[in-house]
Amino acid sequence: MHVRGPGGLAQAPTLVGVSTGSHARPPAGPGETPDTPRAGLPARVLQALRRDRGGDTPEGEGGGRRPRSPWRVGTPLMVLLSGSLFAVSAVNSEGTDLRAGRYTDLASLVQAEAEAYEELRARVEDLTGQVNDLSAQVGSRDVQRVQARVEELRDPSGLTPREGEGVRIVLSDSPLQAEDTTQPLKFLIVHQQDIQAVVNAMWRGGASAVTVQGQRIVSTTGIKCEANSVTLQGVPYPQPYVIEAVGDPEVLAASVDGDPYLSFYRQQSLTEDIQIGWEMSVEEEVEAPAYDGLLDLSYAEPLA
Repeated sequence: MHVRGPGGLAQAPTLVGVSTGSHARPPAGPGETPDTPRAGLPARVLQALRRDRGGDTPEGEGGGRRPRSPWRVGTPLMVLLSGSLFAVSAVNSEGTDLRAGRYTDLASLVQAEAEAYEELRARVEDLTGQVNDLSAQVGSRDVQRVQARVEELRDPSGLTPREGEGVRIVLSDSPLQAEDTTQPLKFLIVHQQDIQAVVNAMWRGGASAVTVQGQRIVSTTGIKCEANSVTLQGVPYPQPYVIEAVGDPEVLAASVDGDPYLSFYRQQSLTEDIQIGWEMSVEEEVEAPAYDGLLDLSYAEPLA
């Protein structure tokens, strides 16, 4: 707009007014600053303003505070539990290996078990000798009578060594592997019943002494399979298994040949896809040491 002045026409100053419409910011109220978000603004605007200023979005206005992660509590608990387990293991181990007996092969396991048994056997033999010495010093007539009876039974009980001609049988696992045959795997390895069948046939043949792996067999001897080895009197032995008997070789061989179980075993030894090991020979000299294991028997008693 133009106005007329003393110097002629001149442009009048333009006044700009501030709208109080819906897009205008209302004046600040008491206690508010120009930067304070006002009530009535959309929730998205409020959240954006607070994020720009580094504030948190209050609960109930388009969200809430970020929930606390369970790992903040779970991680310390897991660390504490692991530490407790390590402490308990250290106390219980007492400086030793909690998983003792870890060996790289079966031969190492058998060797370790055999050495442990020999130590115990030597200890038993020493204590038995001390008991016998003390018993011999007793002058009681009843004790002397019992000792005489014990001496009579030592030989038939296997407590005295024997030697003479006899028979030797060797049983061994098949050289075939699982992929070399279609026969069941149980036919390829020697089992405890195979050894027991040979021992029983020798007893029937009149053997005066029988040994397995050089150990004297007596009436209380147990032969048991454990994995790929056979345990005899608490000692595990790997194959091949050597069984020897002192007696008449012809009678012993006839007893073995006439056993139905061993006849089937020998047939399997000749079968191409089984080849279980079997060797029998007559020996001029067989040595059977005296039994030196435990003689005590454990048995159950009926309740009164």
